[in-house]
Amino acid sequence: MLLNGKPLDKITESDLQELIDNEVAEGKTIDYKEKLSGNSDTDKKEFLYDVSSFANASGGHLIFGISEDKGIAIKIDGIETKDIDKEILRLDNILRDGVSPRIPGIRIQPIQLQNNSYVIIIDIPRSFALPHMVTYKNSSRFYSRNSRGKYQLSVDEIRTAFTVSQGLIDRIRDFRRERLSMIIADETPVMLEKGAKLVLHLIPLNAFEINYIITTEKINSIYQKKQYLFSPLYNNHRDWKCRYNLDGFFTYDGNNLSNYNTYSQFFRHGVVEATSNRFANDHYNFPIEKNFIYKDYERDIIYCLNNYLQLQQLLNIPTPIIIFLSMVGVSSYIMGYDLPLGPIFRHTIDRDNLILPEVMIEDYNVDLYQVMKPIFDTVWNAAGYPQSLNYDEQGNWLGNK
Repeated sequence: MLLNGKPLDKITESDLQELIDNEVAEGKTIDYKEKLSGNSDTDKKEFLYDVSSFANASGGHLIFGISEDKGIAIKIDGIETKDIDKEILRLDNILRDGVSPRIPGIRIQPIQLQNNSYVIIIDIPRSFALPHMVTYKNSSRFYSRNSRGKYQLSVDEIRTAFTVSQGLIDRIRDFRRERLSMIIADETPVMLEKGAKLVLHLIPLNAFEINYIITTEKINSIYQKKQYLFSPLYNNHRDWKCRYNLDGFFTYDGNNLSNYNTYSQFFRHGVVEATSNRFANDHYNFPIEKNFIYKDYERDIIYCLNNYLQLQQLLNIPTPIIIFLSMVGVSSYIMGYDLPLGPIFRHTIDRDNLILPEVMIEDYNVDLYQVMKPIFDTVWNAAGYPQSLNYDEQGNWLGNK
């Protein structure tokens, strides 16, 4: 976020003028460049040092097309180019080939000015795959930032960065394991009916930062306008219930007052947990009693994922966001798929809990059908199939989007 939290793609020339009018200074999270980085090795290295320094610190914005005097923004110069898309692709390629590991979640936003030139803002999130090394032309350097600008990391600082990064990964995985253990033990916001359960987690990488809390006022303001974004997983009607709890806010639904079928918990730190036993068919007149039909379960996951990601975006939660899918209590269940003559069933799942590999969302504007395909394929593998039958051989979704 830049300029009092205004989304990057909504920033205009008048917003940029506020940087001049308010004499906003460079610092740890903002840097001005009058001209765009060139194609010389020196220019490319300097560009990579700047971007990686933001990623290795608190994140921030590198702004091309604004000149400064003693660090204070003084003029919007703009970048003159006949092909802005070509320039953005060039910068993308420099970043892709010149930093290791790759920095997830970087966005490059051109802002067209009245004189048809551009200001280019590069939004660099704080990275959690620390530290990032500039590798272009065997540079092998690590940079970070403080209030005075970028600086080269010492050996001790590099070692600390590696420790911090691994610690965050461990905390995210520990959180998932703890939540799954509670769900298996029926320690959930509402008591779910017995049977197999599907569990969806959306965990922002900044969720475990100190003092990162989403207020109930913010949640309530969105709920009043867009209730559907809070819909429980596999909810087939609109009369679901909601209430606040110690962890934040949750919605739930079921057939009676004591045992429920589905809930979605929206944690104060931005994590979403959606759990349901509605994806499985335990009591229908299919040839196999324990089964789930692929069309319903994958399509509904995509639908809810889209809602939850919209909600997280409205809550100003930055990407990356990691998506986890788990199935608990599914031993002896069978994956079925519909044909004109009825459902076909194959092999039973050979273990009780499917703890599936995660995927990462680096931008809210993603194709969820493609993002989720590796997870869906893994579920089908567990049921004896080579891949999800919701996709063709080229990996294209076969159903309606």
